[in-house]
Amino acid sequence: MQLTDFSYDLPPELIAQFPLKTRTASRLLCLDGASGALSDRTFTDLPQLLRKHDLLVFNNTRVIPARLHGHKLDSRGQVEVLIERITGLHDALAHVKASKAPRKGQRLWLEDAIEAVVKGREGDLFQLNFVDSKPLLELLESHGHVPLPPYIKRADEAADQRRYQTVYADIPGAVAAPTAGLHFDEGILETLKQQGVAQGFLTLHVGAGTFQPVRTAQIEEHIMHPEWVEVSADLLAQIEHCKAQGGRVIAVGTTVVRALEAASQHGTLQPLSGDTRLFITPGFEFHVVDAMLTNFHLPESTLLMLVCAFGGYTNVMHAYRHAVTQGYRFYSYGDCMLLTPA
Repeated sequence: MQLTDFSYDLPPELIAQFPLKTRTASRLLCLDGASGALSDRTFTDLPQLLRKHDLLVFNNTRVIPARLHGHKLDSRGQVEVLIERITGLHDALAHVKASKAPRKGQRLWLEDAIEAVVKGREGDLFQLNFVDSKPLLELLESHGHVPLPPYIKRADEAADQRRYQTVYADIPGAVAAPTAGLHFDEGILETLKQQGVAQGFLTLHVGAGTFQPVRTAQIEEHIMHPEWVEVSADLLAQIEHCKAQGGRVIAVGTTVVRALEAASQHGTLQPLSGDTRLFITPGFEFHVVDAMLTNFHLPESTLLMLVCAFGGYTNVMHAYRHAVTQGYRFYSYGDCMLLTPA
């Protein structure tokens, strides 16, 4: 398929710049993949749409305060650093935005508190060593900013530290939130548990590459960015029990879909710990996931391609046009969809 097949028109005013007052206040567009039928609901309707023995699988990654501002110590040129991955106690791979790319050995002074040295390059990323004796994660927690996505046209605020994070976030390492999970609060999680809907967790550390555009006209030529994932044996046992009871495995977010399907790429579902570059496009055969909850995604993005692969290209693109005409809020702080496979 062509990249342009995944384009759609979105009025800028539909891109949510702030979260709603409460997490569960979002709208929910339901898509039946078999028929293509749509229904407009609210997120608080979710318990009515799930049933006993279903298994909700969540991504428990925790977003780190990965954005740092500062300058080069020698030239005073301004820089913005976005940590992509922490690779050691004092080391990281990072995106560095500057008028001129920093060279090896150049020193950066960030947030008026942190010194970093450029050690080299790995493709588009810079290898940084942080000189402070404190662990890098501790420095980020003290001085870093919430790495809001590029389509949110404002600086991060104190409230984003809580709202750009799921209530069940646990394992630090993501630089973008698994946004489908942002709609859940403790109350709805308890309601679902009481009605017999099980809850399982995996970890996929979302990278900044999730926002990078596909730059190839033929989508199969795109090289997917790697993301670290862990799918445990305990979760696999939950999935097996769910299926045996006639329940459905419902992925909360595209990251969960990628993780579960990556864990089944050898023919059977197996524990997985390590990087995945799985790129899901229309024609992909799904082995694990029976339904998906997801936010709306950028035009021509790998995430939209995944959703089209699951719900059917024609169905999903029609659903997006419907969402636009009905004024749904888009992207990270926006509304969501619940869809079943085509």
